[in-house]
Amino acid sequence: MKKRVFFYIFTIVVFSSLLILTLEYGKELEINKLVPNSSLGLNPSNGESNFFTAINNFLHNLQHPLATLILQIFSIILIARLFGWIMTKIGQPTVIGEILAGIFLGPSLLGLLFPQFSSFLFPVESLVNLQFLSQIGLILFMFIIGMELDIGILKRSAHDAIVVSHASIIFPYFLGVALAYFLYQNFAPDNISFTAFALFIGIAMSITAFPVLARIVQERNLTKDYLGTLAITCAAVDDVTAWSLLAVVIAIVKAGDISGALLTVFFSVIYVMFMFLVVKRLLNRIAQTHFTRETVNKPVLAVLFGILLMSSYLTEVIGIHALFGAFIAGVIIPANQSFRRVLAEKIEDFSLVFLLPLFFVYTGLRTQIGLLNDINLWVVCFIIIAVAVTGKFLGSALAAKFVGQSWRDSLVLGALMNTRGLMELVVLNIGYDLGVLTPEIFTMMVLMALITTFMTGPVIDIIDFINERRLRLKPASLQTNEDKLLISFGPPLSGNRLLLLANQMVEKHNGNVNITALHLTPSSDISLQEAEIFEEEGFEPILELAKKLGITLQTMYRATNEVSSEIVKAANEEPYDMLLVGSSKPMFSRDETGGKIKYFFDDCNCSVGVLVDHGFEDINNVLLILHESSDKFLLKYAGKFLTNSANQLSIADELNVTNNDEAIFDLLKNNSNKKIEIQNELNLSDTFLNQFNLILISIESWNKIREINNEWITNSPSILIINK
Repeated sequence: MKKRVFFYIFTIVVFSSLLILTLEYGKELEINKLVPNSSLGLNPSNGESNFFTAINNFLHNLQHPLATLILQIFSIILIARLFGWIMTKIGQPTVIGEILAGIFLGPSLLGLLFPQFSSFLFPVESLVNLQFLSQIGLILFMFIIGMELDIGILKRSAHDAIVVSHASIIFPYFLGVALAYFLYQNFAPDNISFTAFALFIGIAMSITAFPVLARIVQERNLTKDYLGTLAITCAAVDDVTAWSLLAVVIAIVKAGDISGALLTVFFSVIYVMFMFLVVKRLLNRIAQTHFTRETVNKPVLAVLFGILLMSSYLTEVIGIHALFGAFIAGVIIPANQSFRRVLAEKIEDFSLVFLLPLFFVYTGLRTQIGLLNDINLWVVCFIIIAVAVTGKFLGSALAAKFVGQSWRDSLVLGALMNTRGLMELVVLNIGYDLGVLTPEIFTMMVLMALITTFMTGPVIDIIDFINERRLRLKPASLQTNEDKLLISFGPPLSGNRLLLLANQMVEKHNGNVNITALHLTPSSDISLQEAEIFEEEGFEPILELAKKLGITLQTMYRATNEVSSEIVKAANEEPYDMLLVGSSKPMFSRDETGGKIKYFFDDCNCSVGVLVDHGFEDINNVLLILHESSDKFLLKYAGKFLTNSANQLSIADELNVTNNDEAIFDLLKNNSNKKIEIQNELNLSDTFLNQFNLILISIESWNKIREINNEWITNSPSILIINK
């Protein structure tokens, strides 16, 4: 040890001394090399001038393009996440918050209220860098959208989906073209033909945001319902059709007329055939051997990104926009779920969280609500929104009704198809870049995209309210004498512990139990493929345990941003006898029954059991604490443990609650072969408590005992806290 210390000190001292000597001798080399900084009028040898030089250097660095870009990205991600979080709190998709964040940071609000700060944060010369980064984000996003599109759905789609989808395109497309007839004279840019302007307005009216629609369907637990399946299939068909039409419209806009676009369309067909017949076969071979995190390595990723970029480059050169190439590159990714999953994991979070918000803000910087400074312009904006809603909503709803759907389902489907979200912004930015849309029309269309996306959830709620039933309404359960339990868990392995406990708390009829397991993903901002993966992984351990126990377990999966309220909602949808959950300490409290757990106790219609899990293998020795006269209801749970597994039951009855009580007589009578002890004091010593596997206690007694002594909980066995 002493040698190490000596060597360390010797090394530092010797080499520090040599460093100082070298610097001192090096000063002699400065002769005729250093001259006053004439550009700043400062002399480096002057101490005061050095101070001002440092200040000027700091100000210069503050405005350096790289520093500006980093500050922009930080601000964009922060504001986008904040607005997205706010939207989830009011039941709206996060994409609405991200669009609002872009408008907030643009000239419509920040630029209006704080113009100097806005010009500092987003100087005009920096917008080119922001645009290029946002375009890269969009390319990756469209690649992901292509991967999310299941071609198998399109192959298996019924005629209903095709009819509804195409009706939901042609109807609003026609209304958009008709609207363009009245807008062209006053709002079309110079040197843009009516054909180009009208076709672009039509396509802007026809878009459905497949990702947002899929997330709404997922949030409302419709993924396994026929209506949800139909909506997703319609949106998928809509996506493919709309993007194909958009490619043709872009070709016409660039060529000037339909005849001039035929060559572009011809090359586009050749490109699509090449991607599906040649490149897709190459990708299939790669996916056969590379489908794990280990095998999807850097060389494989380089090939995939090369295909993505080359596809985008080809479509940009052909004249139908790079985003179409990114979309096709995603579509041809093999259907191997493992391969897609690993690939999505490697690029999705970075592109959606880091790069895509840049696009929202760049769109917001182009959106100038202040341009709508006349009542007539707002009237036009309202007409655009009305035409968009009428075309998409009614077109989808009427087509759905025509193919045999109920009015309620038809209207819900119309509301879902009316969702435009981010996909509309992509189309609008393409039109703006091509010079087809003026700033005024662009702003009106952005507002239309925002409002039609925002209205989806409330419109569906109104439809359900009018029809006096909810979207997730199920047939009423038959009333039986068997217990019906709901267990809700987060981490997969925690569900096993709750299932072991629940299996001992139900009255078993002919060996059957009625237990439902609920697993939630604490985010609705996931794709359908991710939801399927999370559902499979979440239930895998508990289903294996259920098989070992001989239990037919019912499962329920949801993705939501409001975990607590979703659990309460699920518990109140059916006549459950109990909701069983694990404990969860709030961030600033040691109370396992505080925070969201308290919310369950207050709002669930059924009883709630909270497991403070300290580990147990078997439940053969149970301690029942009767601290209040109202705790007698716990005797029925103790009886179930004795019936199912426990051999011993100790009752800590300080108030003589069980004295001459009929419930305790029944418990003793029905379990005469089990050991039951009644004590008139509560012993909270470690030695006494550690002989038990489980402690039963009411929430009222739990709160009172915790106030007197909170230390016993740390070294106690597992505790089950139940309300009446």
